Amino acid sequence: MQSVFNFLVEPKNGRSTSEKDIDGSKLLLNTEVQNHHYTSRLGIVKSIPMLTDTVLLPGDEVIVHHNVFRRFRDVKGKEKNSRSYYKENLFIVDPGQIFAYKREGEWKPIPGYTFVKPLKEKRIFADNYERPLIGVVKYPDEGLEKDMLVGFLPGMEYEFNIEGERLYRVPSEKITIQYEYQGDEEEYNPSWSQSS
Repeated sequence: MQSVFNFLVEPKNGRSTSEKDIDGSKLLLNTEVQNHHYTSRLGIVKSIPMLTDTVLLPGDEVIVHHNVFRRFRDVKGKEKNSRSYYKENLFIVDPGQIFAYKREGEWKPIPGYTFVKPLKEKRIFADNYERPLIGVVKYPDEGLEKDMLVGFLPGMEYEFNIEGERLYRVPSEKITIQYEYQGDEEEYNPSWSQSS
């Protein structure tokens, strides 16, 4: 089956990340359906749209919006699937809900976006653990290079956890400056992000 404008995607390891296997035992991390932080964001492209230009191919692993595989409760408390749900283990996904793809073992952003790794704050008395609006390019868009030190506009960062690494997805056009390395920059990856 092939959609006209949308992708057909199945969840890679189920729809939820609320259970972890630790030494053969299952640990339940979350019991509420509403919390989107425990919704899986990894999927496999089963079919690409007929009339939409795309860099994606069937079989690509993708990172999707947190609402794609999500279940929630309506105003009456009844549990429901997201509007992307098509049938068991298959979801209709709008192209704007796919943010990155993995092909041949390498993650790449969807054109128009870049993934940036935040930096650890250097100031001793700072009220935040990371430096605002600056980071190292991890997955570059066209025209940018990996490991560049860049600055971006406020409010443009959208947080992701990709293979245990906390990254921001930033529109490439909102990256405004390239900095020179000072030698004391340290990437910021809190311990909680490494547990996925």
